[in-house]
Amino acid sequence: MKIIVTGACGFIGYHVVNKLIKNNHKVIAIDNLNSYYDVNLKKKRLSNLKKLKNFVFYKKDLINYQLIKKIFKKHKPEIVVNLAAQAGVRYSLKNPSAYIESNIKGFFNILDISKKFHIKNFVYASSSSVYGANKNLPFSEKKIADHPIQLYAATKRSNELMAHAYSALYKIPTVGLRFFTAYGPWGRPDQALYIFTKNILQNKSIELFNNGNHSRDFTYVDDIVNGIYLCIKNPPKPNKLWNAKNPEASSSKFNFKIYNIGSNKKTNLKKYLSLLEKYLGRKAKIKYLPIQKGDVAHVASKIVNIKNDLGYKPKTSVEHGVKKFVDWFKNYHQIK
Repeated sequence: MKIIVTGACGFIGYHVVNKLIKNNHKVIAIDNLNSYYDVNLKKKRLSNLKKLKNFVFYKKDLINYQLIKKIFKKHKPEIVVNLAAQAGVRYSLKNPSAYIESNIKGFFNILDISKKFHIKNFVYASSSSVYGANKNLPFSEKKIADHPIQLYAATKRSNELMAHAYSALYKIPTVGLRFFTAYGPWGRPDQALYIFTKNILQNKSIELFNNGNHSRDFTYVDDIVNGIYLCIKNPPKPNKLWNAKNPEASSSKFNFKIYNIGSNKKTNLKKYLSLLEKYLGRKAKIKYLPIQKGDVAHVASKIVNIKNDLGYKPKTSVEHGVKKFVDWFKNYHQIK
């Protein structure tokens, strides 16, 4: 199949493109290669992707409606995987307008163009951050998620609502995926694992907010990609049992679905850090700080829906995943 992947040079996008091409799909990749984090890392990912067959790349921004429309017209894709977004919870406190441009306007453009070209399945990245003020762990997509506590989460929840509207109006199958703390090789430099690794190796201190009393559902990137691929292959269908008087939030009477993609295991940040210290063979210098504005102390996923519907099963333990990241980091930065 011909599949458009936006954000193709991002962390998850890079791995998704590799997965699709290994499974004999043609990928039309779009990425604006923005400078939110080290562009050289994105360019290296792109360099690797350009070595693959059935890969076409466009350096474009989703904000430009007409240019994106021309790409659709030229290639006539069957499926869209939208992973393009302005990432980062904390950065949304500093530069909120970037999130409106990319995550609202950009998302609308790709969604609306997909409607015009009768896309068979529109798969897009949401985020576990949409659960916001909810403290009912583990988080279930069947429950309402309408209390975001930062703008990034609000834009992602908006994407889900926009997708539902287009599924209702134009019968476009849409699947929103709430990723839980993705990590692994080729990860983002603004994420905790990358920052911790870099600082420990440089003998610099690391910052643990909320005095280190955080827990996350760390999900290895290969598991996330496998979940995405299952969703690509299985467009959502209307839920015939959906009750408008008692609405269930993750589906509807239209071809719309939302899934959590997590590891189904909650890991304390201090445990995560101890694994990193183990595989680096060094102890971290720790600076304990209060919780940051817009941060959530504890996150855990309930993945029963995607498990029952599509057979999703995470395979990588956090112990194995952290080791694989450390191995990649040392190799990428040529550290012995």
